[in-house]
Amino acid sequence: MDKLNDKLREYLSGPRFAVAATINQDGAPQQTVVWYELQQDDRIMMNTRVGRLKEKNLRRDPRMSICVGDDYRYLTIKGRVTLNYDKEQALADIKTLAIRYYGQEKGEQKTRDVYGKQDRVTIYLTIEDIHEYEI
Repeated sequence: MDKLNDKLREYLSGPRFAVAATINQDGAPQQTVVWYELQQDDRIMMNTRVGRLKEKNLRRDPRMSICVGDDYRYLTIKGRVTLNYDKEQALADIKTLAIRYYGQEKGEQKTRDVYGKQDRVTIYLTIEDIHEYEI
């Protein structure tokens, strides 16, 4: 497994968006823009609504890649995911992400009014391969 260095951790610490790729049942790629958080153990945490295509794809095939970019710089991470369907943990995780991307007040409001009414799942991506460009 490749490791993140301090430069890459710093890059991932900013609230950039990631493009996440999963594998459809027919083998074609499926991509979506997602929120993420780099956790202390160098795994990437994401969260989605249960029933979305990426969740269905990851239940069937846990391989995933994400690409985080800005301007001409980017970082691609490939690995396998673990899905956590614990309702309390999934709600806490989407709240963390909502605050990261919206700010405290709006993040709490969206969690209460929208995400708290949904079945959510947390996605933990374990890093197996890293490719960086111009970071």
